[in-house]
Amino acid sequence: MFSKVLVANRGEIAVRVMRACEELGVRTVAVYSDADKHSGHVRYADEAYNVGPARAADSYLDHEAVIEAGRKAGADAVHPGYGFLAENAEFAAKVEESEMTWVGPSADAMERLGEKTKARKLMQEADVPVVPGTTDPVESAEEVKEIADEYGYPVAIKAEGGGGGRGLKVVQNEAEVEEQLETAQREGEAYFDNASVYVEKYLEAPKHIEVQILADHHDNARHLGERDCSLQRRHQKVIEEAPSPALDEELREEIGNAARRGVKAADYTNAGTVEFLVEDGEFYFMEVNTRIQVEHTCTEQVTGIDIVKWQIRVASGEELAFSQDDVEIEGHSMEFRINAENAANNFAPAPGGKLETYDPPGGIGVRMDDAIRQGDDLVTDYDSMIAKLIVTASDREECLARSERALAEFEIEGFHTIIPFHRLMLTDERFREGNHTTKYLDEELDKSRIQAAVDEWGPQGGSDGDDEDEEVTERDFTVEVNGKRFQVSLEERGAPAIPTGSGGRSGGSGGRKRPPQATSDDDGGSDAVEIEGDGETVEAEMQGTILSVEVGEGDEVESGDVLCVLEAMKMENDVVAESGGTVTQVLVEEGESVDMGDVLVVIE
Repeated sequence: MFSKVLVANRGEIAVRVMRACEELGVRTVAVYSDADKHSGHVRYADEAYNVGPARAADSYLDHEAVIEAGRKAGADAVHPGYGFLAENAEFAAKVEESEMTWVGPSADAMERLGEKTKARKLMQEADVPVVPGTTDPVESAEEVKEIADEYGYPVAIKAEGGGGGRGLKVVQNEAEVEEQLETAQREGEAYFDNASVYVEKYLEAPKHIEVQILADHHDNARHLGERDCSLQRRHQKVIEEAPSPALDEELREEIGNAARRGVKAADYTNAGTVEFLVEDGEFYFMEVNTRIQVEHTCTEQVTGIDIVKWQIRVASGEELAFSQDDVEIEGHSMEFRINAENAANNFAPAPGGKLETYDPPGGIGVRMDDAIRQGDDLVTDYDSMIAKLIVTASDREECLARSERALAEFEIEGFHTIIPFHRLMLTDERFREGNHTTKYLDEELDKSRIQAAVDEWGPQGGSDGDDEDEEVTERDFTVEVNGKRFQVSLEERGAPAIPTGSGGRSGGSGGRKRPPQATSDDDGGSDAVEIEGDGETVEAEMQGTILSVEVGEGDEVESGDVLCVLEAMKMENDVVAESGGTVTQVLVEEGESVDMGDVLVVIE
């Protein structure tokens, strides 16, 4: 067994991995960006190292910085969690070449399964059904049209390295082919550094079913049952459950065995998830996620198997201690992603704020995975998920009732979360019956019901923040020595209280135009942006990456015209002009990361 594991991630998944390490007697190392100096995963770890500024590309995604932190700490393994570098075969190979062990599938297996056309070929060879389509990349609109003529519209154009809906474009008719092909290729290049795409028949109303697998280095592969992830918004999962209410025992066995065949054919080890689409009693392979999944918790609850511990054990060379027949599914479990988003405002991420109240639920069958505590500031530089609520009961009906109770107990104040949306879903007849599909939220749910839920169950205003004077003032300091983080706490009697500042931009503009203001670089970050003239600025409503810039200086625009496309939280957002005028400055370019409030375009 390892003695020390570096967790190359942040937030709740980092803490989840560290808890597993602690129970195995393994010390933990955290990495953190400047934005995360005071975050929960840093507090939890045995030691922590700064790997760079807030921008993920310069910190959590910096291969050399993360590996160097592991060397400094003397770690003998790296666990990537999910997101960031978890499915990056290049990074996995670098870890394998170092003195540390990669906690995950081999870089070769990740490479084989990471590109979707290669994965489709491999699964076909393993007698796993795939959606009808190409097993080789397509390059031209004419090729797409030929495939659509064969299978019929709609068809899906998918980026080879895609996932989570990124690089996926649906073509309804021939007139859309060229535009959607270009968009899919652009997203593939922007997200995965791979513009290659393939085409397959688009299933109109499938269920999204995924099978959890574990495989060791001793030729053993087990599946741990399936999860239903069909409740999605823009291909992003919101609520997951295990087992699926849509599968009978025969189909459940077929799909589980197919997943095992596929991973064995790929010479796959460690944890992974084989994802399928199910429609009209037939199932089709979609992709393999070569990492731990956000929703692994549901499977743990109904099997009693700690998947993260087994990831670490398998990586250290241990053999799986249970057979396939030993895996039993008992009860029902649901996971609710607690995202800092306003569901009534198109699920827009919260702009920031302090966690004034954080009182999660408890009781039998209730599990919380989080890395936040009351009083923490919301870090908006990364994804919007701040916690996960997992509810388990003897059957689905009891699980629904227990979930209603748990969500009603959950108190969060300081910013919007999607708890009101979750509470709405538990009253929704379609969801309660379990026959919802991946299209339900985007195409069928009455959006006015979401607004009503937020009005009823959303935040009712924060606390006044008036604390009584205390004789003892506590002061916490963060000290870095050679990049390693130390926390120092001091108590002073009779000292004045430390005023609390906002620590960032004040709210209010929300991306609306306003007269330009001088900017400064108080924190030693990037150079200040100089705004020229008397025009009005269009600002970023959230942190993200510029996918494309649609205007240039001198262009005439009208109200509603798209100025640029901003990717945030794995979704594309059109940034539009609120009024007409002439573009006098374009202050961003394709591929650039921006923070909320950054000026994008100036219009006069």
